[in-house]
Amino acid sequence: MSVVGIDVGFQNCYIAVARSGGIETVANEYSDRCTPACVSLASKNRMIGNAAKSQVITNFKNTVHGFKKFHGRAFDDPLVQVEKPKLPYSLHKLTNGNAGIKVRYLDEDKVFTVEQITGMLLTKLKETSESALKKPVVDCVISVPSFFTDAERRSMLDATQIAGLNCLRLINDTTAVALAYGIYKQDLPTPEERPRNVVFVDMGHSSFQVSITAFHKGKLKVLATAFDPYLGGRNFDEALVDYFCEEFKGKYKLNVRDNPRALLRLYQECEKLKKLMSANSSDLPLNIECFMNDIDVSSRMNRGQFEDMCAQYLMRVELPVKAALEQSKLSRDDIYAVEIVGGATRIPAVKERITKFFCKDISTTLNADEAVARGCALQCAILSPAFKVREFSITDVVPFPITLRWKSPTDDGLGECEVFSKNHAAPFSKVITFHKKEPFDLEAFYSTPQDLPYPDQSIGRFSVQNVVPQPDGDSSKVKVKVRVNVHGIFSVSSASLIEKQKGEGEDMQIDSEPMVQNESRAEDQVTFTFIKVIQVTQEGASGDKQDPAAGESKPKVKVKSIDLPIVANNIRQLDSDVLNNFVEYERQMIIQDKQVKELNDAKNAVEEYVYDLRDKLCGMYEKFITEEDSNRLTLMLENTENWLYEDGEDQPKQVYEEKLDALKRLGQPIQDRHREHEDRPRAFEELGKKLQLYIKFVDSYKQKDERYLHLSAEEISTVEKCVSESMAWMNSKMNAQSKLALTQDPIVKVAEIIGKIQELEDVCKPVINRPKPTVDDTPEVNDQSSGAHNGPTTKQGAEGKGRCKGRPADKTWHERDGGGLRSVAEKLTLQPSLRTWLPKN
Repeated sequence: MSVVGIDVGFQNCYIAVARSGGIETVANEYSDRCTPACVSLASKNRMIGNAAKSQVITNFKNTVHGFKKFHGRAFDDPLVQVEKPKLPYSLHKLTNGNAGIKVRYLDEDKVFTVEQITGMLLTKLKETSESALKKPVVDCVISVPSFFTDAERRSMLDATQIAGLNCLRLINDTTAVALAYGIYKQDLPTPEERPRNVVFVDMGHSSFQVSITAFHKGKLKVLATAFDPYLGGRNFDEALVDYFCEEFKGKYKLNVRDNPRALLRLYQECEKLKKLMSANSSDLPLNIECFMNDIDVSSRMNRGQFEDMCAQYLMRVELPVKAALEQSKLSRDDIYAVEIVGGATRIPAVKERITKFFCKDISTTLNADEAVARGCALQCAILSPAFKVREFSITDVVPFPITLRWKSPTDDGLGECEVFSKNHAAPFSKVITFHKKEPFDLEAFYSTPQDLPYPDQSIGRFSVQNVVPQPDGDSSKVKVKVRVNVHGIFSVSSASLIEKQKGEGEDMQIDSEPMVQNESRAEDQVTFTFIKVIQVTQEGASGDKQDPAAGESKPKVKVKSIDLPIVANNIRQLDSDVLNNFVEYERQMIIQDKQVKELNDAKNAVEEYVYDLRDKLCGMYEKFITEEDSNRLTLMLENTENWLYEDGEDQPKQVYEEKLDALKRLGQPIQDRHREHEDRPRAFEELGKKLQLYIKFVDSYKQKDERYLHLSAEEISTVEKCVSESMAWMNSKMNAQSKLALTQDPIVKVAEIIGKIQELEDVCKPVINRPKPTVDDTPEVNDQSSGAHNGPTTKQGAEGKGRCKGRPADKTWHERDGGGLRSVAEKLTLQPSLRTWLPKN
């Protein structure tokens, strides 16, 4: 099971994986741990990540970036309309009212949903993680801003399905940072002690989030969150861009905003300048060559000027920090530490204001860019049964209060109650009891639209069906369970009708029910011991809790619970059929990208072979080809090179493969002659060593060496004959080869020499390695009284019996010779130059 955490940022993405050694951030194919959140669509394929970022200037109309804010939003959304003029690509209104992205793909105008674009990015991140882990990746944990609403979170989950990922949890950015901070701490207070309160400040490229978290040993609890979804590093970039646009307009008479390509270049340069000013307070230059109309532009800026022009943004830094502290009901003295993450927190003025507010130094113990991804990977490891992780429970909060409103067709009025308050613990379930005679609808919405960074406060409508009155005509008791799950998404998870039956039974008792984060691991279960029950009558609603004591006086009634169907209608939710079509289309695009990659690889292989062979024809291959053949091959290589940049610029994959085969038909014999010339002497040398070894063995036998007396003459004759034939074969081949020129094909190839060595080994090795027979000890009968015995007793016989009695036979000569009979292929494999021609096992 894979363990992957993904931080999908507005500008960049990071991937962290869990391995046996811990959590590490993985690099992409560019050896960069940061993958840009860019998707570029072209006439043949897609480019995602680093490759897409290189297309931002050249293919700006079809390169999509900064799309994270459009999740779950309508085209008419005020935020979408504000962002629309800033984008180099086009937005389009979809049939369901959502915002779509219009680009040109495969030479056709296409409109993609934000879920599809994010799915493309997640597909790339999935490939990167699979390359790092060397195995398929399905399960993951993905971060989202803490202020994301239900519609935005559902949109992100749809994107993960399009990418073929199973998101185990959508975790808030600051919660992931808190987990990465706390799980490694060994000195956290025990549950009986006061908690350690830590503030986490995350200012990224587009948003600002603050979270206050209480830590105990083995658990964390988020106390409060606050945010400014419209404050981030890009606000400071825009301030610089506005300044230089005005300066260049007066200094060079250039209207930068009329040229999208020039404006994008200015954004890139201003971002670089901002980073330089964070580390340097002196005047810094900004130079752009051929900026517009072949005009070079230049200017200067220092940190003081920068902070003055960004004063309006710096003033907003303290507001979320102050709000979070007030919501947590803590004082500054109760704060143990202030941890900052996010790229924009590197701006000195931002750090200065945070430090000034808390009256203490800020801490930078976490990696500002990778902390969120590492926290996501840790959460995935906790949820995974494949990893044993230290027990650590996480209690998040509901960012906005949620209210439930209900109405039946015959109701005269509406009833409503707040089911989850702001900063309520999550995930969490509550059971609400209604008294109804007919089906009814529940409408969930956010209670405080003024605090919501989203224009629509509605969450969804849930219809509880099949509600009928009791047999006696009374209203039926309907229990509805509502929950905020691990993704932070609200839902009506179940409904049941309590039907009274005759006979005695026990009172209805509503107990707490555990919510399980991971059912396969008991240590990861989070149990909530409080379920609020709201008694709702047909006429209205009462927010009072049920009194358990009141039920004791009632007669006991036997009841039966019947599950009721619920029809959910969430806003901005993709239909299942549409989502399945998106999943299938993503698979088709992946296949298309793979085919284009294979086509480019085939084309590059031809180009690489042309350059490589042409260089070697004037170098190492020069002696192995005649002048006439060399001229003909050189001309063919030149023609192929010209063809590649003219008619061969866009050809099918098969055409490139045929071109390569045609070149190899001429070039491969030259390469073979060179390789054979280099490797043949070593192969003959190895064969000669084997022949000398077996000749020495035969001589030892003829000299009556006692180690080989157990071998028969026929066996030695076979060895001697094989050695003689091999010797004659080697001499004849060496003589014939010496008479050939280097430009001719060899008489004997290295593979044949290896075959001859193997043939020699097959014949001789079994003989030389055959051990001496083992002689069993036999009792010696010696009748001294009669002077007779059971056979002659000689010194040689006694020695023979002594040697065979439990003592191993003497090592043969070849064994003491240092393993001289090791296989030739094994020896030759140790020589790198011969690896190319050795047969693979």
